[in-house]
Amino acid sequence: MDEGSRRKSATADSFGESADGYRESRMHREGADLDRLSAWCSGAATALDIATGAGHTAGALLEGGIPFVVAVDASPSMVSTCRNSYPGTVGVVADAERLPFARDSFEVVTCRIAAHHFPDPRAFVREVARVLAPGGTFALEDNVAPEDDALDAFLNRLEAARDPTHNRSYPTSVWREWLSDAGFSIEETVHLMKPIEYDSWVNRIGSLDENERKAVERLLLEAPDEAADYFEIQTEGGEVQSFGSHKGLIRAERP
Repeated sequence: MDEGSRRKSATADSFGESADGYRESRMHREGADLDRLSAWCSGAATALDIATGAGHTAGALLEGGIPFVVAVDASPSMVSTCRNSYPGTVGVVADAERLPFARDSFEVVTCRIAAHHFPDPRAFVREVARVLAPGGTFALEDNVAPEDDALDAFLNRLEAARDPTHNRSYPTSVWREWLSDAGFSIEETVHLMKPIEYDSWVNRIGSLDENERKAVERLLLEAPDEAADYFEIQTEGGEVQSFGSHKGLIRAERP
C-alpha cells in the first residue's frame, strides 16, 4: 500500500469513529455557506456530493429540490450516517480521486469542507471534470489558507496537530489555478469566516489524548500577533474560547 492509500484508509477510519460528532456539528449542519452551495445547484436533476461526511450538503441538495442525489464518502460509517439522516440520498463508498461513475454523469457536483484531507487534490479536480456533464456546475468549499506563507504554515501546523488526517489547506488562488487547468470556467468566488467554538472543535477528534489536546491549544495561545489577529483567536483566563476558520467557496462550470 502506497503512502496516499495509507492516508486515505486512516482518514476513512478516523471519520468513521467521529461520524456522530460531525452529524451534530453546528458548523457542518448549517450556515450561509451551505445555503449558498445549495443555491448554486438549484434546478439540477442529478447531483453528486463528494466526501459527504454526515451528509449535510447532500441533504441540503435534496431539500433544494434536486430529485436524485448521490452521496460519496470513503468511510462506510459516514455513508451510513448520511443515509440514515437523509433517506432520499443514494450512498456510495468511494475514493474522491477515483470516482466509480461514467463520464458526464451528473449535472452538479459538490464538495464541502473536505478536500483538505485529499492526498492528491488535483486528481480529485480532474475526476470532477470527468463525471460532470457539459454545462454543469461544480460547487466547492474548503478551509483555505492565507496567501501569506507564514500564516499558511501556521494554519496547516494547527490543523495537522489537531487532526492527523489533515493533508493541506491551500490558498484560493491554488484552487482557481487547478480548476482552470482542468478546463473549468470560474464563475464566482466567495470568502467568509466562520467562528469556531474551540472545545467542540478539538473534541470532535476522539483519538486525541490530553497531551495532544494541550499541544493544540498551546499553538493557539502562543500564536504570533499576526496569526492571532488574522484568525481572530479569542482567549479567556488562559484558555482558548474560539477562533476564525476562513472558507473559500468557488462556483465553476464545465463549458
